[in-house]
Amino acid sequence: MRHDPSTPAPPDRRSRPDDERGAPKRKRRTGRIVLLSLLALTLAVGGTAYWLYDDLDSNIKGVDIDKAIGDDRPGKPPTSGQNILILGSDSRAGANASLADDDVSGARSDTALVMHIPEGRTRAVAVSIPRDTLVSRPECTRSDGSTVAAAGRVMFNSIYSQAGPACVVKTVEQISGVRMDHYVEIDFAGFKELVDAIGGVTVTVERDIHDSSSGLDLTAGTHRLDGTRSLQFVRTRHGIGDGSDLGRIGLQQRFMLALLSEIKEQDLLGSPTRSYRIADKLTSALTTDSDLASLTALAEFGRSLNGVDPSTMETIMLPVRYDRVDPNRVVAAEPQASQLWRALRHDTAIPESAKKSPATGGGSA
Repeated sequence: MRHDPSTPAPPDRRSRPDDERGAPKRKRRTGRIVLLSLLALTLAVGGTAYWLYDDLDSNIKGVDIDKAIGDDRPGKPPTSGQNILILGSDSRAGANASLADDDVSGARSDTALVMHIPEGRTRAVAVSIPRDTLVSRPECTRSDGSTVAAAGRVMFNSIYSQAGPACVVKTVEQISGVRMDHYVEIDFAGFKELVDAIGGVTVTVERDIHDSSSGLDLTAGTHRLDGTRSLQFVRTRHGIGDGSDLGRIGLQQRFMLALLSEIKEQDLLGSPTRSYRIADKLTSALTTDSDLASLTALAEFGRSLNGVDPSTMETIMLPVRYDRVDPNRVVAAEPQASQLWRALRHDTAIPESAKKSPATGGGSA
């Protein structure tokens, strides 16, 4: 879709990051999902016998962020506050390739959150970065040692597939000036076996969904989904809304919330066998930075979040405006974005002005 830069053009609704009805609710759900995921994992791990430790521990994949980025990083915060970059990734590799509904191969990240836990760890703030945000990508080193050159006006969502997770961390640090203490990646495709392990997930949809690309065929109402249909559910987009990724992300968030509700209802402590099976699938879906890539580290980190109430978690969208050259993309809005990142750097309260985004009509995200 091309536009003459001198001729104003209305933004394409398919690319609007958060202006559709119900978006604020979906972002609040995403914030709860982050903490609930960690709490559910800790609970599942706690119900297993010690002799199973090695099996579960080896499931967790680690990325040495410090080695990949080097010393070109912001300084550590002056307080004991923590910043964690959380990505929701969707792999098209292996057997899951048959469920792909587009031409994208490999893995990509559709959900990105910077979770800030201030000193004291009794509350949390999650900053969502819209996938269509244009950013400057720094020079990065891939896991195979090759170099990816720096580039301007790169869509944030593309960095993961082009240069890997360490480059996403480096990009976020450079655009924000905020050092990421940890990295957590959750693979949506990894939930297929997890869903079967817990006996399915119940979801409710308001409208019929018929998507020939993903294979999902649901009537309006409540349905119990097995692993295969759950993966179709989080992959579908052509059968809902305007066919954009916004609808798909909304379904992914809804599914994850339903999944975690199911996990919480399981009698994990009363059933070590089921506890192990669920913990096995959960850990298999995780990739973290090296410091968190063990059961001991994850459990300790989960305990440190015990004082955070997910229901009081504040979720904010990075303030953005529509790009003047390409109205299908957004860029960080100033001075709001700088105000937001400054507050996170210094572990101070976020100004109300930094919670408003021009792309959403100036209202709170």
